[in-house]
Amino acid sequence: MSFEQATWVWKNGELIPWKDATVHVSAHALHYGSGVLEGIRCYDTAEGPAVFRLDAHLDRLYDSASVYGMEIPYNRAQLAEAVCEVIRGNGFRSCYVRPICFFGSASLALNPQRCPVEVVIFAWPWETYLGNKALEAGVRVTLSPWVKFHSRMLPTTAKACGQYVNSILAVREAMGRGYDEALLLASDGSIAEGSGENIFLVHGEKLLTNDERHSILLGVTRDAIIEIACNLGLPVEIRAIQVNDLLSADEAFFTGTAAEVTPIREVDGQPIGSGARGPLTAKIQQAFFAATSGRDLQHRHWLHLVASGPSKPVPATEATSLSETQRREIEHREGSAAMAREAAHCDPA
Repeated sequence: MSFEQATWVWKNGELIPWKDATVHVSAHALHYGSGVLEGIRCYDTAEGPAVFRLDAHLDRLYDSASVYGMEIPYNRAQLAEAVCEVIRGNGFRSCYVRPICFFGSASLALNPQRCPVEVVIFAWPWETYLGNKALEAGVRVTLSPWVKFHSRMLPTTAKACGQYVNSILAVREAMGRGYDEALLLASDGSIAEGSGENIFLVHGEKLLTNDERHSILLGVTRDAIIEIACNLGLPVEIRAIQVNDLLSADEAFFTGTAAEVTPIREVDGQPIGSGARGPLTAKIQQAFFAATSGRDLQHRHWLHLVASGPSKPVPATEATSLSETQRREIEHREGSAAMAREAAHCDPA
């Protein structure tokens, strides 16, 4: 990760130089972690830079803020344009974008009601979180001695700054023992998630993942993978994942905006399946990157073009003046996807 190419930051309504994007030492969030954030990716496509699932990320940002009683002083359209403004201002074609909303300086009482809400958005070029080689080779994971907090301790469905201390402890401990990533258990002993990723298992031709009942953040990429799997005719079972489910899986992989779709090749030295990226993981990876690149016509609505002016989503039937053949392909795929979801008993929502 390098910030050297980032030159502009959007802070409280305007673009400012990177070096001027500072936070006061008395900011409430600096002391107590009282902020919410998002991680968003922009991909280079044939139509230009495009933000992947921007609306879903902004929805979660506002939901997280609501949980913490934070009123973001900008609407969704303003923040959507701010995201694109940052990307354009820095001249990036592909990058990672970090919006963060936090309680600023006014009081260090635990209740931040007197503190202003500050909003900052910045971006930088960032390859796959766990490494590009890991997309094929997979990662080595350990079950962490640190337990994922329960939703009655902290709201697991909120992407909040202070909550990541749990993940920091887990990943530092794992890397200190030579592993690539940590896998945290929930308080009931079931699998929760990675330090910054959701998890999927493959058993035969079926995917298995968990949900918010099992102390996880509901990932935007997780949601996309569920829909992609259903479109491919792969059943997705959502329930608690036990350690035995993981160790007996044919394949396993992480999902996340940063991690994208990264195979898990072993857990605490025990190979998962063949100990390499499995065929279904590879198939889902391929479909995911087709969607992020704009090559998958069916999911063009997931892309938000970073245009020279105010940005807008790319409707599948308008992008690049689609031919009649391409339009028929979209209609065929949409019909096939609906039939696949029904056959697989999957609901991507």
